[in-house]
Amino acid sequence: MQAGTSVIKSAVVVRDLGVMLDAQLSMREHIARTAQACFFHLRRLRSVRQLLGRDVTIKLVVALVFSRLDYCNAVLAGLPAATLAPLQRVLHAAARLVNGLRPRDHITSALKELHWLPIAQRIDYKLCLLVHKSLVGNAPIYLTNLLTAVADVPSRSALRDASNGDFVVPRTCLKLGKRAFSVAAPLAWNRLPSALKTMRSTPAFKRNLKTFLFRTAYNTKS
Repeated sequence: MQAGTSVIKSAVVVRDLGVMLDAQLSMREHIARTAQACFFHLRRLRSVRQLLGRDVTIKLVVALVFSRLDYCNAVLAGLPAATLAPLQRVLHAAARLVNGLRPRDHITSALKELHWLPIAQRIDYKLCLLVHKSLVGNAPIYLTNLLTAVADVPSRSALRDASNGDFVVPRTCLKLGKRAFSVAAPLAWNRLPSALKTMRSTPAFKRNLKTFLFRTAYNTKS
């Protein structure tokens, strides 16, 4: 592209509010850079792990690593597990660091003991929390306008979905469209139990949402 005498070259990747966006919106560059930053901090923590103790290590992992894993992670909704794999490896490395495990040690029991959600469930957690905040009036209006309750659709107000507190999932034939907040958020929300959807206390909702996603992720009742 040319503007006057200047030639403007298109960028392959751009940064917007700390999120790396590529031309195909594959989010691979963002995931790669996030994983790189997380592993950098994990290596630094590993060098002083014996001096910190387990409790302090957990707090530092949450502050330095999880803050990056969870930042704007709603934009990763709908991505395949293979694309999210680098972030899941970060989570595994963090659990090994905290528990002093070797690279080949089984990791699932450690994640369950730490009560850490896998990456896919962390994304669902963010989506559902945003929907909840929209319901209680604490979300930005531009997000609230993307959601339509089934109960608000006259032709569907008598359906069971309406009484369950579900939201309309817009139809889309595009894979990219399925990753949009207007589609991904209702899909995640509609999978929640009715009792959870009707909660209006945000702290209680967050506690129960994490418990539900934890049980779903690890197929456990405790």
